[in-house]
Amino acid sequence: MNQLAEELNAALSASVAGRLLSEMGRRMYFPKGIITQSAEAGEKAWKYNATVGMAYENGSPMILDAIRTALPSLSPAEAVAYAPTGGLPELRRRWKAEIVRKNPSLLGKEFSLPVVVPGLTAAVSYIADIFIEPGDTVIVPDLHWPNYRLIVEERKMAAGLTFPTFVDGGYNIAALEKLLREAGARRGKAICILNFPNNPTGYSLTLKEADELVSMLVSVAESGTDLLVIADDAYFGLQYEANLLKESIFARLVDAHPNLLAVKADGPTKEDYVWSFRLGFVTFGGKGLGPRQQEALEKKLLGVVRSSVSSSNGATQHILLRALDSAGYGEQKTRYRATLQARYAAFRRHLSSVELPAALRPLPFNSGYFMSFECVGLSAERLRVELLEKEGIGCVSLQDHYLRVAFSSVEEKDIPDLIDHIVAAARRLAR
Repeated sequence: MNQLAEELNAALSASVAGRLLSEMGRRMYFPKGIITQSAEAGEKAWKYNATVGMAYENGSPMILDAIRTALPSLSPAEAVAYAPTGGLPELRRRWKAEIVRKNPSLLGKEFSLPVVVPGLTAAVSYIADIFIEPGDTVIVPDLHWPNYRLIVEERKMAAGLTFPTFVDGGYNIAALEKLLREAGARRGKAICILNFPNNPTGYSLTLKEADELVSMLVSVAESGTDLLVIADDAYFGLQYEANLLKESIFARLVDAHPNLLAVKADGPTKEDYVWSFRLGFVTFGGKGLGPRQQEALEKKLLGVVRSSVSSSNGATQHILLRALDSAGYGEQKTRYRATLQARYAAFRRHLSSVELPAALRPLPFNSGYFMSFECVGLSAERLRVELLEKEGIGCVSLQDHYLRVAFSSVEEKDIPDLIDHIVAAARRLAR
């Protein structure tokens, strides 16, 4: 094993993070190679810098006029130069400050500097690289983003376990606890992914459920199980009812128990309406993880980034940083959020006014981009095709039992008509 990896492992050896490392995670390190040497040359090479693999002209990176025209607000260096492996330092600091601003209960708590990764998919995948290996089980609700299964079962060759997402109209905390305790008894470790607002259901925890969930996770950790909790916050900030947890569950877990490691995956994709940016952030937190352990985890992640994509898109990082510091940023986000909330309210309002066929049961939803129908005695895929081919309406079928509807992408005035078409198609097929 590389000496740098051994040094990082030593830094983590007495912590829950060290015990949770996968074999790949134990082997991972950030090399002191070209990137490190280029950084040093950037500071000290005052005459010629012949380290980094880019082409310069008149002291700036070369940039095609066509590219410059497309990105008029960026300098050549901002537009086309490589970003550091972990992301722009100023953006990382700024995003951490944003995390605290959006999650006030994190104020004064210790957690790592976020690392930039190429999107939320990469965030979850890279976390898996560090902590998940064959023989592990990763617990997610049965209604989950399908990419989890691809990452866990196919890339990492671990087992994905599911539990019924809802019970009595709320989140099924007891079923999650059962699987966590079973995994802990088998392996001494347990892993779960928490995604709120949930994709595909558009469900967020109530404040009461959040309290119960944290209490349960602490209880599992207290039993001696090393617990990894991945908070997938892709749709952060889009809760539409008053009694919901508005903060990330990460904020409640960073100092919850020494046996619990919380990892936050988030980014601007949905929060800032920049779906093509392919930027995400990974942040580590755990009780007893000080700066030395946090830095070791960051370097493990930097090794994963370096050995896969090398670095994330630099131009979009600069654009995001400018947006975060612009005067109208907050107001513009508030306006778009209000638009989504109005669409949510219109969907819920019309849904309550129509008589639904027995074949169509709306699942609990209160946030995010989506809601889902459970199709009872009816193929969700058949309903999807019916809507698409006969009505020109696109929805998503999942597991052939659920129809996901993105109210986020439909104008408020058109939502009643959308629901009416879904109901009519379900009635036709259920005859």
